[in-house]
Amino acid sequence: MKMIIAAIKPFKLEDVREALTGIGVSGLMVSEVKGFGAQAGHTEIYRGAEYEVNFVPKLKLEIVVSASLADQVVETIANTARTGKIGDGKIFVIDVEHALRVRTGETNQDAL
Repeated sequence: MKMIIAAIKPFKLEDVREALTGIGVSGLMVSEVKGFGAQAGHTEIYRGAEYEVNFVPKLKLEIVVSASLADQVVETIANTARTGKIGDGKIFVIDVEHALRVRTGETNQDAL
C-alpha cells in the first residue's frame, strides 16, 4: 500500500476529487494548510496597508491506495492540479505498513 500526500491550490480540489473518483479512488482526507516553496510568499495590500504574506494557503490531500494504483493516482493529481504557474504544489509517495478499519477490524487492503 502507498500513501500519496499532495499539496495543491485550494480552487483545484473539486477537479482533483472528481478525477480521482473517476479512476477508482474511494476516499481521501483533506486538510487546510499553509506553506511556502519556490514562491516564498508575496506582498498584498489590504485596506491601504501593505502586508508580507510568508505562507500561502494550500490543501493537503492524503490518499492510501494499493501499490498498483499509486502511479495512476500521482499522474491524475499532477495533471488535474497543474495550472502551469508557480505554486501548483508537490506530491509525495510513502510506503504504508499497516491499515485498520476501526469499525470492522478489517486490515490492510480490506481496510481501504
